[in-house]
Amino acid sequence: MPSYVIVAIGILIVLGLIIKLRINAFIALITAALAVSFLADGEMTEKVSRVATEFGVAAGKIGLVIGFAAVIGEAMMRSGAADRIVQASLALLGEKRAPWALMGSGFVLSVPVFFDTVFYLLVPLARSLYRKTGKNFLLYVMAICAGGAITHTLVPPTPGPLAMAITLDISVGLMIVVGALVGMPAAVAGIAFARFVDARVTIESLVEQEPAAGSSHTDSGDAASDAAATPRYEESQMPLWEALLPVILPVALISGDTVVGTLLSETTTPNIFDSIKPFTEVLGNPSLALLMSMAVALVTWVRLKKPEGREFSAAVETALLSGGLVILITAAGGAFGAMLKVTGIAGDIQVAFEDSGSVGLVSIFLAFGMASLLKVAQGSSTTAMITVSAMMAAMNLTPDELGFNMVYIATAIGAGSLIGSWMNDSGFWIVAKMSGLSETEALKTWTPLLLVLGGVSLLMTILLSYVLPLTNVT
Repeated sequence: MPSYVIVAIGILIVLGLIIKLRINAFIALITAALAVSFLADGEMTEKVSRVATEFGVAAGKIGLVIGFAAVIGEAMMRSGAADRIVQASLALLGEKRAPWALMGSGFVLSVPVFFDTVFYLLVPLARSLYRKTGKNFLLYVMAICAGGAITHTLVPPTPGPLAMAITLDISVGLMIVVGALVGMPAAVAGIAFARFVDARVTIESLVEQEPAAGSSHTDSGDAASDAAATPRYEESQMPLWEALLPVILPVALISGDTVVGTLLSETTTPNIFDSIKPFTEVLGNPSLALLMSMAVALVTWVRLKKPEGREFSAAVETALLSGGLVILITAAGGAFGAMLKVTGIAGDIQVAFEDSGSVGLVSIFLAFGMASLLKVAQGSSTTAMITVSAMMAAMNLTPDELGFNMVYIATAIGAGSLIGSWMNDSGFWIVAKMSGLSETEALKTWTPLLLVLGGVSLLMTILLSYVLPLTNVT
């Protein structure tokens, strides 16, 4: 059977099970992997075992880092570290620049913390600012969304970007740096769009009970909104460096190893980096870097809040359970991608593109388009990133063929996974209900905001792929 047909069958199985039958993504991806394995060439006795083997390989690559990242986020929330970062941003920029402070806080916090948790943390602050100023509530909310959503899809150790980096064999440090470079202009564009919609969209729940500046009453009768209106945290006295350490430490260690490796690749003569590289390679290993970051976050929580044994173990277990499902889906996506490779699709694609001078640009648009389609269809950015990165990995594209590093394929996927958030996306409902927006208002604000973020990220990906191709960086 032709490879294109087998791959199409596999993709249709994934989409059909997830969208039509509402089957969990883990089961859908494993089912598709088995189907593709049976249709592809190979010994019949190995067709099931090779799926299990590839599942184990993928889980081995991703399991530790996702588990550690989940615990880091939980510990930062409970210790007050996340709160301290927000307070510092507001103190630095002031009330007039509050949207930038909220965007920056969301941008930083969504690196180790899931987007929904970041939004739960910051939306009460947006309401407090609105009650104080009597204006710009939608601007504050959209600023949080712009910062939080962009790093959720572009910067590890958030599970989606982390899974893409490992699946596409990209240095995690490189993914952090390039993801941030792509995401920053998109977040700024998000602020501009937030100002645009704030001036043009009226939120009915706010009109019903308009607050005067400096008043203290809530602005919505909705129960979820009332709950969100009360800030859930107190002023934290934690030193800012201690609050930022769980975020900065792994980024510095992982990125440091990438920088040293890049400098070594630029020269063939012996230099100081030859002696440094063994140490940066160990310390910059994502698993070890995140383990150290997790230890720092947990020690800070225990030192400041002194949780009881039961509370401590329950919180860590809850975090690991949330990360466990992501590990299963990611490993299943890895198995699915490995089975797509078995079909020989890579060779057929290379033959199709061998006379084309635009393999790289075509691949970027293909990655973006498939991620957008899957996001619109099934609602999960993380599932879209994991699935499409497995598909792109099956093509066995190289920097020489593309004309740029594979990291830009990953950022294109991340950009596409932002597009098309609507009623089947949990993020849509989190933003709508916690902000007191109606479904129509969310479709007029949150949905187009993500379109802007995804579109600017795609443009930045294309621009950087030409200006900074990074073909020699591994």
